[in-house]
Amino acid sequence: MTKRSFFYGAMVPVCATAFVAAAGCRSNVAEPPEPNVQAEADRAFRLIDLDNQRVELWPDHQVSATVCLFARTDCPISNRYAPEIIRLYEAFHDLGVEFYLVYVDPDQKAEAIRTHLQEYSYPCRALRDPRHELVQLTGATVTPEAAVFDAERRLAYRGRIDDLYVDFGKTRPRPTQHDLADAIQAVLEGTAIAEPFTKAVGCYISDLNDK
Repeated sequence: MTKRSFFYGAMVPVCATAFVAAAGCRSNVAEPPEPNVQAEADRAFRLIDLDNQRVELWPDHQVSATVCLFARTDCPISNRYAPEIIRLYEAFHDLGVEFYLVYVDPDQKAEAIRTHLQEYSYPCRALRDPRHELVQLTGATVTPEAAVFDAERRLAYRGRIDDLYVDFGKTRPRPTQHDLADAIQAVLEGTAIAEPFTKAVGCYISDLNDK
């Protein structure tokens, strides 16, 4: 199977109303300002791991691409994408692509995140963005939303994983566009991404001032 050959089974696209309300699921209707696609991401982020240790987003060794998937433990749409995230990790990680789950709720306990990782069998590393620095840099507004950085640490893509969710409460039987997979593949091949910014549907990332 070639690295472009992906088979996407239909995920159960149910987002229970009660859980949606609790997690703040919504469509990214208000389009956020788009960050410059060539903006260098060379600043030091205060990302921390589950042991509360400072973590550099980019390792010393060269990577082909870095994928950050913004997450919440209580977002049903985000949780429905766990199998797809695992498939993407298995398809691209051995090609030099680093994957991170970036948890955005500053009040989320590390133990709850560890339980979440185990429950959904996530293979990628979990980081926390308690000050929303990476959220602000990328312009992410919902979970799950993806940000892809190229080997030069430039933001190449931000948006949905695929088009399974058309809008809040509206889904397709199966996705017809695989935006994140296509974006990663384009970065690896050094080609232009057809749509570097797409609208994501998911659970709203609350502003820190709202807490």
